[in-house]
Amino acid sequence: MYSGSSDGESHDTSTQRKIPPASSMLWVRNLRRYIGSGAGLGSEALMELETKRILLEIFKEKQQKSQEAGTIPSFYKKKPEEGSISQRVQRLAKYRFLKKQSDLLLNADDLAAMWVCLRENCVIDDATGAEKMNYEDFCHIASVCTEQIGPKCRRFFSPSNFMKFEKDEAGRIAILPFYLYVMRTVSLTQARIDMSELDEDSDGFLQSNEMESYIGGLIPNLAQLRDMPPAFNQMYCRIAAQKFFFFCDPHRRGRACIKKILLSNCLQELMELHQESEEEVTDTEQAENWFSLTSAQRICDMFLALDKDMSGSLSKQELKEYADGTLTEIFIERVFDEHVRRGKSGAKNSREMDFDSFLDFVLALENKDTPEGLTYLFRCLDLQGRGFLTTADIHSLFRDVHQKWIEGGNYELCIEDVRDEIWDMVKPSDPLKITLGDLLGCKQGGTVASMLIDVRGFWAHDNRENLLQEEEEPPEEEAQ
Repeated sequence: MYSGSSDGESHDTSTQRKIPPASSMLWVRNLRRYIGSGAGLGSEALMELETKRILLEIFKEKQQKSQEAGTIPSFYKKKPEEGSISQRVQRLAKYRFLKKQSDLLLNADDLAAMWVCLRENCVIDDATGAEKMNYEDFCHIASVCTEQIGPKCRRFFSPSNFMKFEKDEAGRIAILPFYLYVMRTVSLTQARIDMSELDEDSDGFLQSNEMESYIGGLIPNLAQLRDMPPAFNQMYCRIAAQKFFFFCDPHRRGRACIKKILLSNCLQELMELHQESEEEVTDTEQAENWFSLTSAQRICDMFLALDKDMSGSLSKQELKEYADGTLTEIFIERVFDEHVRRGKSGAKNSREMDFDSFLDFVLALENKDTPEGLTYLFRCLDLQGRGFLTTADIHSLFRDVHQKWIEGGNYELCIEDVRDEIWDMVKPSDPLKITLGDLLGCKQGGTVASMLIDVRGFWAHDNRENLLQEEEEPPEEEAQ
């Protein structure tokens, strides 16, 4: 086969010219140097290089800080300075967000219109006479409310909300529980918005002064507090706020979580003052509600009566007169050891109980069956600070109760029998010690605490059957 060049001449392959490698070519080396300097890149490529350089510097800076700080991660973020642009932007954004959320809420007129729609489009149960609606009625009412009130009521008429309520055999729900659910949701949402407005640093917690401001703003809208003397307003807010912090700030950090406040029974108890006037409530109900005006005045009068020297704080001797002197001396001593701060002078007699500590003291004694109240009392009962009570602790605590019991002219009793009875009531997991968890789990922790600190509490336990019988007996009808 003929093989050759186009001009008919043959060439030996061994004599052909070899192509040098690319790296040895001058123009390749010059091009690489040109590109490497960045001068020949386009704008996008330059931007990528610059971004890569900045990110690398940031990474190296953080890495250096981490090495200097050790293994502890950063957990503190400095807040914007007062009056700075960042703080103003943050407050403006917060204000606009809260205003938008407030505009989405149903007002009083909207709620009234929803109730009318519910009643006009429901059916009457023949058996009970209750006003009910099935799911078709529910959807129809949703359409009517949306037309009359607006789209902001639509979220309450979701299928999941319908399924939350108890249904009868026909698959119907009562309209009243549904309406109360809407009202409570609106009320809690409005409360959260109001609290968030008062939260200056926007950390989700309220300080004591912020909580007092929130309560002060509620007073004109609470039916039972409208006639409160203006001079008592500040003191009332202080008393009311202390209960929120007692139950929502268990570690006594001076701030209460807003979410915890909204879910607490305290807020519900405060909102009960909306419902009716003071005259329509019995004296017992007024005394039992910590937030009633009667209860707040009772607390103030109690503190003033105990403060014999009018110093604004209570000494141990003055506090012993609380509840007619039925509390034991060892318990009063333990209260001062665990829950009263020492004075700045450091002297032995400088430790006195201020008004806020007195409020915590009263709240603990009046709420012994709650985890918060029992935790307060258990710290006093735990004489050695070991986290548990032994038979020796029970004996030491009840010895003062026994002394007051005998001084009151009661029958002789055996301390060992009472100790064994307490052990039977609690049934601790460890037969040699009683922990706070044991007291909370036995559901009689408040009774046990009363038996160990208050002779009147032991008397109530000893006469529980007679007291129960008196409560169950109906009052005698008056002769006609």
